[in-house]
Amino acid sequence: MREVPLPAHLSASALVRLRADRDEFALGLRRPVPVEPSGHARLGTRFHAWVEGWFGAAALVDVDALPGADDDGIETDEDEAELRQAFLATPWADRRPVAVEVDVETSVDGYVLRSRIDAVFPDEDAPDPAPGAVVVVDWKTGAEPSDPEAVAAREVQLAVYRLAWSRWAGVPIERVRAAFCYVRTGRTVYPASLPGEDEIVALLRSAEGR
Repeated sequence: MREVPLPAHLSASALVRLRADRDEFALGLRRPVPVEPSGHARLGTRFHAWVEGWFGAAALVDVDALPGADDDGIETDEDEAELRQAFLATPWADRRPVAVEVDVETSVDGYVLRSRIDAVFPDEDAPDPAPGAVVVVDWKTGAEPSDPEAVAAREVQLAVYRLAWSRWAGVPIERVRAAFCYVRTGRTVYPASLPGEDEIVALLRSAEGR
């Protein structure tokens, strides 16, 4: 297993890559290679910008800075209008979010973890409703993974988002749920459990062999 010093600032997506393949992640840090955005990544970022506008937020950021680059399974010639229509058929389209496309940073074990959270909604479907309960939702425009390891790696992203929002908004973490919305199928997935802060710390330390 490769070991490498981690940068002081890491994105939630970087932790997903670390969880998925530590060796590849370490190699990428040692020998960074610029990657040209793919067609499906650009479609994903355009979709995120459109959703931001749908909820009335001003989509003034550079579209290339938005999430979506980690989505897979999108053909480059897919009709963007179909993706928008699929979103409008989800229950989220008619809800009023607490926040949309918000940047949040939080410190874990001496590292600053950066999150760009797609949307946060009042949690109307919480099993045990509590005042101030919210659900953090991450739009996925690609296919839902079936491999358990890929699923576990992707869930690290939600775990970081959940922790970051809890701290930033001052909401007890037990009142923050998190879910993926796979837009093309309209399916919203709430992981049965997400890594806690201790597990995120263990993941970070594993990269350096600690």
